[in-house]
Amino acid sequence: MSHNDQVLSYPLHYDTALEPPKEWEQLRGQCPVATIELPSGDRATLLTRHEHIKTLLADARFARPTAADNAARVAPAGSGGVAATGDSSLAIPDKGEPHQRWRRLVGKYFTAKRMAALRPSMTATTERLIDEMVQQGAPADLKAGVGFPLPVYVICDMLGVPADDRHRFSRWSDMMLSVTRYSQEETHASMGEFVQYMSGHIATKRANQASDLIGMLIKESEGEGEGMSDAELLTTAMGLLVAGHETTANMIGKMVAMLLADRARWERLLADLSLVRAAVEESLRFDVNHGFGLRRFLTEDAEVGGQVLPAGTTVLCGMSAANRDESAFDQADQMDLGRAPNAHLAFGAGPHSCLGQALARTEMQVVLETLLRKLPTLELAVPAEDLQRMEGLLVGGLREVPVRW
Repeated sequence: MSHNDQVLSYPLHYDTALEPPKEWEQLRGQCPVATIELPSGDRATLLTRHEHIKTLLADARFARPTAADNAARVAPAGSGGVAATGDSSLAIPDKGEPHQRWRRLVGKYFTAKRMAALRPSMTATTERLIDEMVQQGAPADLKAGVGFPLPVYVICDMLGVPADDRHRFSRWSDMMLSVTRYSQEETHASMGEFVQYMSGHIATKRANQASDLIGMLIKESEGEGEGMSDAELLTTAMGLLVAGHETTANMIGKMVAMLLADRARWERLLADLSLVRAAVEESLRFDVNHGFGLRRFLTEDAEVGGQVLPAGTTVLCGMSAANRDESAFDQADQMDLGRAPNAHLAFGAGPHSCLGQALARTEMQVVLETLLRKLPTLELAVPAEDLQRMEGLLVGGLREVPVRW
């Protein structure tokens, strides 16, 4: 297989939800710069090696696509959400000083110190959710009972929005991240509702001088220093609400499923709780359902893996494939709960690495610690090979995580 002699249909086929596509190993070894056809019918370049993707993410020539770039479209005509179509009307600054300014402003709220302060309340919420799940009886869907509601409660509290609206947030998130699940008409209508809701929420915060994240950003923007425009503030609030619960909710479910798929993993954690942090990192690395991949647009010619990619190329970074790269990780196809160091790319790398990674890590650690303590007999209620992948969205996840105890 070479870059020029085969065009792969993307996304690739998964035999089971927790096992990687067979093509990954062959692509990394023989065709790390591959041509793929997206659901839209457009072609793009897929990268699967760890070193290539890590280098690319730090290269300013690889930018987030906008509607003006004529980049390869992910979604077929008439479908797809804002994130899949590259609607620049909801774009956060992506380059240079504007991007660094945005990261400085938002990053103040996502420090490790702030996350540590949130841990006791996260733990109390997790305990309550587990108790409610147990009260309803087994089998239960751990994703619906714990994995989804915890990140929603946390991000809603951080943004000062009512958690009672969480089902609306879930729908809006799915719409934004849709590839094939919803039509563009449905998505645009939903985004109109989302914009109206969040605009009203921001207006309320302006009037009441709130102390949450949105209130803090408003205060920064009203001073004489660097701040956000109204459009950036709206986009940031919407983006944080989506990113703050969708990806973490899915990752909590996948983490528990992976750890229970081989009982020896769960038993090892029960015997040594000090492994929880390393187990979270290894779950992030071992995850084969990271999602569609990170899409980038090449603004100038660039060489990747000895091959020159011309300006105008749309590149898709296969983060999950890179995290299974044997050249970057010893025994990459084995889940090692004590793996250290663990330079996975689940949160990206370089200047565009995920701002909320400390929050996601804290939530995952809290859920795992609490489950091990309260439900040591937890197990999957179905064979691991019967778990079903979530389809049609840019983010990867499982439809359900059925468990019993």
